Amino acid sequence: MLVPLNHLHSALRWVTLALLLLTIFSSLRGMPSKTYTAGDRKLALFTMIVLHLQLVIGLGLYFISPSVKAALADPEKMAHATSRFWAVEHLVGMVLAILIATVGYMRAKKTTDGWPRHRTILFYYLLSLIIILATIPWPFREVGAGRGWF
Repeated sequence: MLVPLNHLHSALRWVTLALLLLTIFSSLRGMPSKTYTAGDRKLALFTMIVLHLQLVIGLGLYFISPSVKAALADPEKMAHATSRFWAVEHLVGMVLAILIATVGYMRAKKTTDGWPRHRTILFYYLLSLIIILATIPWPFREVGAGRGWF
């Protein structure tokens, strides 16, 4: 169960990043026209849905992962950067990023004009993207060494 969920979570990472980038560029493109179309709304909503799906899969992995269980069981392991990353930093960073994107979507939904909606989505989704990029276990980082790009 662990391996298929891990592969799904890893593959969905690319979909999530692509949707975040598309939504950000859509907001940048829509700001000068000051119109917020149904397509813009659907893209932002679908991005938020995929973020939440990624969170649910990630939480499932968190609770069944033997490395997380071992890190949480032994406080001395928290001194190691990799154990601390998997037990605390990755989870907190991702939950924070998804919370920020959700707040941004909800605030944009309450706004009636096009330009403020685009600005709100742009700000919150960009902030969310930055946090996500910082807390992904990339293969070039110590915490992601040996994990590969997919």
